[in-house]
Amino acid sequence: MVRGGRWVVLCAAAVLVLSGCGRTGAEARPDFAAAQELPERLAEDGVTILVGDPDATTRVRLYEDPRCPVCEEFETTGGAPELREAMLARQVGTEYTLASFLDDRVGGTGSKKAVNALRAALEEGKFVEYHEVLYANQPEESVDGYTDAFLLELAGRVEGLRGPAFDAAVRTMKYRSFVTASQRAYERAGGAAEPGGPGTPTAVIDGKRIPLEYSGVLYDGDTFARLLLEIHRDPEQWRRTVLESQAP
Repeated sequence: MVRGGRWVVLCAAAVLVLSGCGRTGAEARPDFAAAQELPERLAEDGVTILVGDPDATTRVRLYEDPRCPVCEEFETTGGAPELREAMLARQVGTEYTLASFLDDRVGGTGSKKAVNALRAALEEGKFVEYHEVLYANQPEESVDGYTDAFLLELAGRVEGLRGPAFDAAVRTMKYRSFVTASQRAYERAGGAAEPGGPGTPTAVIDGKRIPLEYSGVLYDGDTFARLLLEIHRDPEQWRRTVLESQAP
């Protein structure tokens, strides 16, 4: 059992949050003005997409698949808007690992096409904005809706993204090797216990994964914001808390 005063209360609150698959029905409104303020770049490993102040003391690594409806819940009505606020405050930097396993599981090529398009958007300095647009307009998981035409249509909603280079990258799957490498990085993250990958969305904060029993925190903005603030203020307590939760 997790110990540690306020951390017990915070994590217990997360358990009460529903975290099942499906949509909430709330309308998502991408905040382009805020998104434009966040720096973004490709990490030296060639697969991790870094967003936010590189000197931020708290680091959040997210594992997502663009077709995952629970990722959409996190990104639109869950903790992602609060994560963005923490990034704007330069308290947190985010590291994205983009998976595409749902194509094999559900059928189709939408995840791979979306990951390729996101990599192309990064090349244009528009990853954050396009990432928000994709999740705000995510097709149903069972529908292979991320076609070239739809991805280009959505790109038209991001000022300055459409152009010959981006359009060609989408239509030709220019970043196919990135898509493959990113999926493999996701699989490696699961280790021996989870050879297919840790599941999406999964959040690792300062090198410590949010314990499975408390993953509901991802879908409640206020609770996730409190968690990020507590970790920013006391990172060592976070590490101890996670270790204690994993103790027999």
